[in-house]
Amino acid sequence: MSCSRGGIHPGLERLQAALAALGHPERQFAAVQVAGTNGKGSICSLVHSALLAAGIRSGLYTSPHLVSWTERIRLGDTAITSGELQRLLERIQPIARQFELSPFELITAAAFCAFAAAGVELAVLEVGMGGRLDATSCHPQRRVIGFATVGLDHQEWLGSSLAAIAAEKAAVLQPDALACSAPQHPEVAAVLNQRASAVGAQLRWLEPLDLNTWSLGLPGQVQARNGAVALGMLQALAAQGWPLDGAAIRQGFAAARWPGRLQPWRWRHQPLLLDGAHNLPAAQALRCELDRHPQRHGLQAGPSCWVLGVLANKQGPELIEALLGPEDRAWLTPVPGEASWELADLLAVKPQLAGRLAAAADLETALASASAAAQGAPLVVAGSLYLLGALLASPPA
Repeated sequence: MSCSRGGIHPGLERLQAALAALGHPERQFAAVQVAGTNGKGSICSLVHSALLAAGIRSGLYTSPHLVSWTERIRLGDTAITSGELQRLLERIQPIARQFELSPFELITAAAFCAFAAAGVELAVLEVGMGGRLDATSCHPQRRVIGFATVGLDHQEWLGSSLAAIAAEKAAVLQPDALACSAPQHPEVAAVLNQRASAVGAQLRWLEPLDLNTWSLGLPGQVQARNGAVALGMLQALAAQGWPLDGAAIRQGFAAARWPGRLQPWRWRHQPLLLDGAHNLPAAQALRCELDRHPQRHGLQAGPSCWVLGVLANKQGPELIEALLGPEDRAWLTPVPGEASWELADLLAVKPQLAGRLAAAADLETALASASAAAQGAPLVVAGSLYLLGALLASPPA
């Protein structure tokens, strides 16, 4: 399949021209869009699941994938087949070469074509990175928009401050759009409010859901915020005439699933808890969740053992320091196929982590070493969604 993870080329002009050459598939269905840093996929999953419960022909486009590119495009409740995706990519390839599409632009074009061909009524689009120049923003009519939590990530592309990053993400707002957000950092909230006012969009601020009264298929207290945004988006769609009621929303929320986030797993009979936690805000959220509710996720109070892999372009030292409890131990492994933080480089920045981190040559070695130390207690695997993808793709041992 002619896609790769690299090749980021910000801008909308290439994809817009390619979509025109393809007959504008993006104009054949309505769309909602979700931007932000952490929680986008969860919000998208909740919204999509509720749309399906309501009987609406819905498509879902997310990124990144864990194991297969087919995960990124869902038609109804199933992922596109590898054969269907291969045929789409082969058909689009000449146009992709003509307009020099990046891999993300190519897969976005494929998603739009797949949605149009399948007769999707409403597609849920997850922004890949920023928003202003993201390929999903080529959809012309995104009247309902959700904002997940905005934090520091992809600073090399989006800017070094919260305000700069928020500005890139807030740029998805269009005139007459209705946007929903749970509480944000004051710097982020100010940018979102300013952008909404400037373009004539409506921005609704929502309080987190009470998880004692809502049943969500996605675990973790952070889902109270994500669920509030999803609920606000669905209520906005209902006000626009989409056939959504409270029963369908509750049914969809309970049925929603999103892998790689607080996901139980097993490796050689060793219980694992998988969570991408691929940037500093996500690491802080995971640490908070495990401190508050260890038993809910199969852990016991006290020290835990971890297997960690962190991409070299992330805040590795700060991320790992945020994840580890005072007496936790971790085995650091390279993320397969990716430039990753190494132990010596981490300790040069955070020498206080010495004695709590050990290096492993690969993921299997890290899991074996951590399993021996854990003595049957669950391990936590975190630091990169690509690391989780490599684990989930490995054959059962």
